[in-house]
Amino acid sequence: MMLAIFIEIAGWMAAGMFLLSYILVSTGRLQGQSRAYQWLNVIGAIGFVINSGWNGAYPSAAVNVIWAMIGLVTLWQLARKKDSSTSVM
Repeated sequence: MMLAIFIEIAGWMAAGMFLLSYILVSTGRLQGQSRAYQWLNVIGAIGFVINSGWNGAYPSAAVNVIWAMIGLVTLWQLARKKDSSTSVM
């Protein structure tokens, strides 16, 4: 029973994170290349992977695995960009 509740909460929190990130980018409060935007999407995608995988919605789970990977790659690129801009030449 507790696992089912956790799975449901993960799905609803994922939906909230996706909506929040979309609202913040659409209103100009976040940029698409910001770490906050990317983390909202990565964590939201992980929540949807958990929820949709549990419920047998495998196409949705697969898309969200890719979505999370895109966000993680973007975060990695942002970190590399920051590191290269602060390194001493």
